This record gives sequence, C-alpha cells and structure tokens, in this order.
Amino acid sequence: MAAPKNKKSGKNKSGRQKSGKNQWADHLTLRAKAENYPARSVYKLEEIQKKFKVMKKNDLVLDLGCAPGSWLLYAAKQVTGSGKVFGIDLKPIEIKLPNHVIAIKDNILNLGEDSFLDKSLRFNAVLSDMAPATTGRKDVDALRSFELCNMALTIAEDFLLQNGHFVCKIFQGNDFNIFQKNVKSKFKECKIFKPESCRKQSKEIYIIAKGKK
Repeated sequence: MAAPKNKKSGKNKSGRQKSGKNQWADHLTLRAKAENYPARSVYKLEEIQKKFKVMKKNDLVLDLGCAPGSWLLYAAKQVTGSGKVFGIDLKPIEIKLPNHVIAIKDNILNLGEDSFLDKSLRFNAVLSDMAPATTGRKDVDALRSFELCNMALTIAEDFLLQNGHFVCKIFQGNDFNIFQKNVKSKFKECKIFKPESCRKQSKEIYIIAKGKK
C-alpha cells in the first residue's frame, strides 16, 4: 500500500508551526491580493466605514500616509459621483489609481504650503493610518505614534469642513488619553475602535471622531 500523502501542516518556511493569529493575517493578505488591494489594511478601513459611515457619495477625502494605496482605492469606491480622494505619503504610490484619486509623494508638513492642495480646499473626511517605524520599544513607538497623530489632528483642524470626520490610528501608550481628550474637545463625537482585522497583539487602535465643531 502506498504511503498516505502528508497534509499541509500549517508550518512556515522555518518549520515552525504558524499561530492562528499569523494564519488570520495571511488569509487577509491573500484576500487583499485577490481583490486587487496592495495591503490587507484595507479591511480595517472597511470595518470602520461599515460601523461609523465616515464617507459618503460626493465627499472629498484626504488620506494621510496613503502608501501603498489600499485606503485610497477603498475610499474611492465610497465617494463616487463628484467625490475625490487626495493622498500624501513619503513613499510613492506604485499602483494604478482611479481618475478621481490624486496621490503625491511629499511630507504632510508641506500641506497647504508648496503642495498639491489648494489652500482653500476643505474635506468631508481626513483619514490617517500613519505609523512610525517601530523600534521594538513600546514606549518609544507609542510616543512617536502620538507625535504623528498630533500632526494629523492639526491637519484635520485646518482642512476639515464643519461637521467633517477624522479617523486616526494611534499606538496605545501613556499619551493616549491626552490625545483622546484633545480630539473630544474638537469633535461632537469621539469613539475608540479596534478592527477585528488588526493583529490581536498589536497596540494600534483607531480614534473615530465625527462632527468637527
């Protein structure tokens, strides 16, 4: 009798057994590829949109830290009609974008100065999935995340329409409550949300702020 064929063991190339968490991340990565998104982060925004409705038809949306472009593509599908999506990142966007999406390689600190944005342009939603280059030290990473979030909030204050919405990723740390309180003072509604598509061990969480005052 022939020996039975070995079933796939769920091990990685090093021979170690993959955890359920990693298999879940792999599943989302494969799904993103099948659906023509460059990264699985798209499913975080999808969960946010389904729960909080931060974008709608004809909206103008600004995506901070938009590379590799998954959020740009998803947002583009939400703002059909006369809507447009603008993105900015230090890294170039290498995927083909719809005609109503504009992305530029630049520093967010240049917005409103010598940038592609008209100084008078105002948005219905500002999205930030920005994250610092991690060091492995949670306190340092959280502090750097806090600094990026403050930059994103300043941009949201400057470029959001009244009653506009703000979505911001932040690493949980000592300054999280300070940032949350600051956001609450500027928006009518502020929620904390961790999408199921986030890695369970990740310290990242999202602030969903609606109705700029």
